[in-house]
Amino acid sequence: MRLRREAGSPARAAVFACLLVALGGCGGGSAPLTFDLAALPPSSRTGGAARAIMVSEPVGLQPLEADRIIVREPGGSLSFLGGGQWADRLPRLIQTRLIQSLENSGRLRSVTRPGDKVVSDYQLVSEIREFDIQAGSGEAVVDLSAKLVAEGTGRVVNARIFTARVPVGKVDARSAAVGLDAALGQVLADLVRWVNMAR
Repeated sequence: MRLRREAGSPARAAVFACLLVALGGCGGGSAPLTFDLAALPPSSRTGGAARAIMVSEPVGLQPLEADRIIVREPGGSLSFLGGGQWADRLPRLIQTRLIQSLENSGRLRSVTRPGDKVVSDYQLVSEIREFDIQAGSGEAVVDLSAKLVAEGTGRVVNARIFTARVPVGKVDARSAAVGLDAALGQVLADLVRWVNMAR
């Protein structure tokens, strides 16, 4: 369960989720549980290309700009799943976990965000194409497109789409959050490897 790395069991994860909501959220049952997404763990591997990367906040359609968990029905309609929410706006949360995952790889000179006033070699620009539970197939789906853009010239050095699907046992807030976190973990692993190998 990857709600956070320190939440090593479902029981601890439930307690942690309750602590994140407003006071009384677990007792009253009215406030939604708040779930986090995990970055990749630190790698023991170091060295490689000493490049600096700036990570922009991902863009997405309006429903993906919020902190709500989304369900996609078989007909294509979208709805917000009750009983749960993300710890922040989804694009900002994904940006933060991207930065942490790239830093944890130990392969880059620096990883920053726009506004940090740090000179970078490339900018990582991304779009959240899907981040939802597909009710028809019972899967958590994460679909992220990414471009590496050379600073100064604006040239697209490389571009790729990253997709992961993870089965979910049922469509409720906890199962959805666990499934989407697992799918994002797969996407982050592929994306970090791709960034570190880019030339």
